[in-house]
Amino acid sequence: MNFFNIYGERLISAIQTHLFYVFTSVGIGLLVALILGILLSRVPQYAKIIMPILSIFQTIPGIVFIGLLFLILGMVPITVITALSIYAVFPILKNTYTGLLDVDPALIEAAKGSGMSPMESLIEVELPLALTSIFAGLKMSTIYTVNWAVLAAMIGLGGLGEFIYIGITSNDNQMILAGAIPSAIMAILLSLLIDFVSHLIIPKGLRRVG
Repeated sequence: MNFFNIYGERLISAIQTHLFYVFTSVGIGLLVALILGILLSRVPQYAKIIMPILSIFQTIPGIVFIGLLFLILGMVPITVITALSIYAVFPILKNTYTGLLDVDPALIEAAKGSGMSPMESLIEVELPLALTSIFAGLKMSTIYTVNWAVLAAMIGLGGLGEFIYIGITSNDNQMILAGAIPSAIMAILLSLLIDFVSHLIIPKGLRRVG
């Protein structure tokens, strides 16, 4: 209880900062991934080259990437948001692209035969059928981003990582747990929220098992 009397306000502020980084970065990542996923699904022959190139960003350690951006952009929130947004893109992009390619060509032809334009077919047929895959990518991206956002503390920009880093440097297990436990709970709750929203949006007949 004494810990929360001392650090409670600071912990709440760290949680708010962490959530800001996660929501902002995943939101940007979702928008970019949907646009790229749709475009690449139209040119799969080029996507086979472009997707592996984009995936390279996933192999760069977060601490290195944020460190490099820090040298370029400085100690400002946009440094963290830029890094996290780039990391957030690929899981959603991959699932969007895969989900759109998996749509039965016969259904697309039927949409075309009924007089739908390519845009109408995309919005009314292809994207609804790809939603399960897109939400799976969004869920994965969100969980990853909650974890990656811990690195914001490395360049003095707050979040729950601040407690973890202080705890590690001072060998204070209580501080480490104060950062780690809320991060884990946040990841679980956001994951459940995405599942809930997907069940509201995706018709039961279009949901895939697992």
